[in-house]
Amino acid sequence: MSDRLSELRTRIDDVDRRLLELLSERGRLVLEVGAFKHASNAPVLRPEREAQILRRLAERNPGPLPASAIASIWREVISACRELERRLRVAYLGPAGTFSEQAVIAQFGHGVEAVPCPSFDEVFRATEAGAVDFGVVPVENSTEGAVNRSLDLFLQTPLKICGERSIAVKHNLVTASGTMDGVTRICAHAQALAQCAGWLARNHPDVERVPVSSNAEGARLASVEPRTAGIAGDGVLERYDVKRVAEAIQDDPMNRTRFVVIGHHLCAPSGEDQTSLILSVPDRAGAVHALIEPLARHGVSMKRFESRPARQGGWEYYFYIDLLGHEQDPPVAAALAEIRAHAAFYKSIGSYPREVAPPRGVPAGAEARP
Repeated sequence: MSDRLSELRTRIDDVDRRLLELLSERGRLVLEVGAFKHASNAPVLRPEREAQILRRLAERNPGPLPASAIASIWREVISACRELERRLRVAYLGPAGTFSEQAVIAQFGHGVEAVPCPSFDEVFRATEAGAVDFGVVPVENSTEGAVNRSLDLFLQTPLKICGERSIAVKHNLVTASGTMDGVTRICAHAQALAQCAGWLARNHPDVERVPVSSNAEGARLASVEPRTAGIAGDGVLERYDVKRVAEAIQDDPMNRTRFVVIGHHLCAPSGEDQTSLILSVPDRAGAVHALIEPLARHGVSMKRFESRPARQGGWEYYFYIDLLGHEQDPPVAAALAEIRAHAAFYKSIGSYPREVAPPRGVPAGAEARP
């Protein structure tokens, strides 16, 4: 048996050697591609190209490694090779340790510089100004719905959505001591407080709940104030001197937040895409039906329909719509041409590679992380 084990380990060592040679060869090829990009002033990152690579690998994966593991491994390979060309800077709602930072790493890998910003507004501003290459912002949560500030900012920005990423959201109650002794308030982002409202009402009904700028800020306060607890994900525990009081306190065990990547890049079709629009309609009967009727007629599926007040003093609304397909796909292009003709306001905020929906029934935090 020991001889067989020794033989297997020798074969693994040989595979590792060949993998290293192939990774080095891939890196050299990427540098050659980078030279062509530099000469033509082409972007370092093409999200549609990376999405195609990951989908192709998933289709060809013979096992035994699961598709999620293959995607995680190759995302880091792609990230490391991309960094040979240039290290991208990506803005997110900070400080370090937020789920937004986790979304950055899940989408881009570790070969980027994650740049924390104090607000969603600053993420948009930094990206618009070119201080960073891309930004990452949350747009909706499976429990609490839309992240309204992000939606409102899309009305004002020239930026486009370049990608999307769904993150499992697992919340922990944390304090400096690891107990709730003497704690009088719980500080966290308003969304996190809402996502844990039922658990908090059952377990700590008399403790004040205080919204702060982020969960990481709540954890930081908890680390220095004995009377303060925070709500935060596992990543925060690595950065602040806090301990878990309770784990996975979110009311929905399958709680997820959808993030989008924003930037100046216009994605070409990848084969599996999604298009996001902001629309408004004239104030007349049947206007909304007339607006979206071309989608059904041209066979275009609508994935999301969200309304937001126009905030102009009257009862007018903007509609945020996600469609399956790229705006260059003929059926989508035909439907959008008709919609544009009937809409009082029309804005495309991007066609981009669509993320495959995560499996239901997997509690937040239970799946393998990228």
